[in-house]
Amino acid sequence: MKEIKAFVHRNRIADVMHALKHSDLCGDNCNISVVDVKGTLLAMDNNEKNYSLELGGSVITEVKLELMVADENSDAIVNIIREQARTGQASAGWVFVNDIQQAYKIN
Repeated sequence: MKEIKAFVHRNRIADVMHALKHSDLCGDNCNISVVDVKGTLLAMDNNEKNYSLELGGSVITEVKLELMVADENSDAIVNIIREQARTGQASAGWVFVNDIQQAYKIN
């Protein structure tokens, strides 16, 4: 099992989620969490920028996706995320993949 974390621009999240939900790889089989986070991706326009007193610099609201997927589906799911999250900028986001050693269902 793999954990995929993706940090993408807020305006791209709907397309990413739609593509994941309608893929044969993910559908109802992925446990997806979506979290608003503050990050340092390049803003697509000045309206996205905020100044963080805590960080002492410019930040934007990004979206972090967290998914748990089968090993054999991880590369294809990463490709879906990368394709749908594209903005045309050099730094439109990041995708990280980690191995999950164990997972337990809560009943």
